[in-house]
Amino acid sequence: MTNPEVAILMLALFIVLVLLGFPIAFTLLAMGVAFGYYAYYNASSINDFGDLFNNQIFYLLNQNTYSVMENDTLVAIPLFLFMGYVVERANIVNRLFLSLQLAARNLPGSMAIAALITCAVFSTASGIVGAVVTLMGLLAFPAMAKADYDKRFASGVICAGGTLGILIPPSIMLIVYAAIAELSVLRLYAAAVFPGLMLSGFYILYVLVRAKWNPLIAPTPKMENAPSTRQIYIQLITSFVPLTILIMMVLGSILGGLATPAEAAAMGALGGLVLAAIYRSLTWQKVKESVFLTAKATAYVCWMFVGSWTIASVFSYLGGHDVIEHWLLVMNLSPWQFLFLCQLIIFLIGWPLEWSEILIIFVPIFLPLLPAFDVNPYFFAMLVALNLQTSFLTPPMAMSAYYLKGVLRHEIELMQIFRGIMPYLGIVIFCMFLMYQFPGIALWFPDYLFGVYQP
Repeated sequence: MTNPEVAILMLALFIVLVLLGFPIAFTLLAMGVAFGYYAYYNASSINDFGDLFNNQIFYLLNQNTYSVMENDTLVAIPLFLFMGYVVERANIVNRLFLSLQLAARNLPGSMAIAALITCAVFSTASGIVGAVVTLMGLLAFPAMAKADYDKRFASGVICAGGTLGILIPPSIMLIVYAAIAELSVLRLYAAAVFPGLMLSGFYILYVLVRAKWNPLIAPTPKMENAPSTRQIYIQLITSFVPLTILIMMVLGSILGGLATPAEAAAMGALGGLVLAAIYRSLTWQKVKESVFLTAKATAYVCWMFVGSWTIASVFSYLGGHDVIEHWLLVMNLSPWQFLFLCQLIIFLIGWPLEWSEILIIFVPIFLPLLPAFDVNPYFFAMLVALNLQTSFLTPPMAMSAYYLKGVLRHEIELMQIFRGIMPYLGIVIFCMFLMYQFPGIALWFPDYLFGVYQP
């Protein structure tokens, strides 16, 4: 077996182990060390048993760990996570959903629209898909079910809305992408603004049209003892405005060049604590839980980086990248065919894998080929970011569906959730097509703020 064949075997074995349920980070580390030991093995350097550890893979693992620890871009991840966990535990989302529900009460599918906007705002603040879907499943789904909403329709709204946080800035996913592709976080955030608004706008438009076309799936809730218009405005201002201002301050300071992503994330974390204190939800127990969950999630992400960089180095050293590059170049593809093939592969591997594994393992395979096909890396990043929404919405491994099923248990069947999310999967694919036809959706804003991108 030649070295390139060993590299392909390593990639295939990794997918199999992930499907069997092994932890991603430690699977990456173990396979990187095992196959790296083979790749860097030098029989002449081993004289006795003590020399078995005289292998460059251990030096590479050590260097990758140090590189992750000193990476300034990744500092923003724990701070954004902490902001999200604090907001989640401060009962801000409950207030937000109730006030939006009252404000949109005269629109078709008002509760679904309120749920979508709440998901968009909360997922933007937290960036944690599982947390958003779980919390909204406990908060919004029972309210919609009580109003006789179709269960499939209601579940689709929550699952689709909960995934928006990995696209709309300030997104943790884009920070990870920037570290992998060595791109500017500022440009990525600017590039994601309009695609994120476009996708969420199409979601809301779909709900409006569907509820207007078939009122039985989203009946207008009865507003007995409804508060006055003045009280509704007050509730909306006190719930929607503070959290939105916090998000806009964080994002605005980054795009305006006033702060780095890490500095803005620190400001957001402090703002989350201030909001929790204002809403009288700041307790020592909640802060302790937020710190613990932040440390746990950050450690996992960082070890994923260490493992992915190690296995990527071994994969490249064995000639795996050369095989894939040669395969794609010999096909003599046009740029649109190359983009279609890349997005199709990402879409398919999104069935068994989540966005983090796709981003860290598979996207780096395509990145070196972008100059050969004259593809703007920021445009490619936005296509990938939109495509990663499908990894949460594509049966049979749609993780957002499993998150929702986990909290609702016997209230809804998994197949009902799958049917509910299918229209949103179609909307994501339609948005990708639109962005390919009109690249300015992704590229105009960063070019306007920072000048035209020069490779």
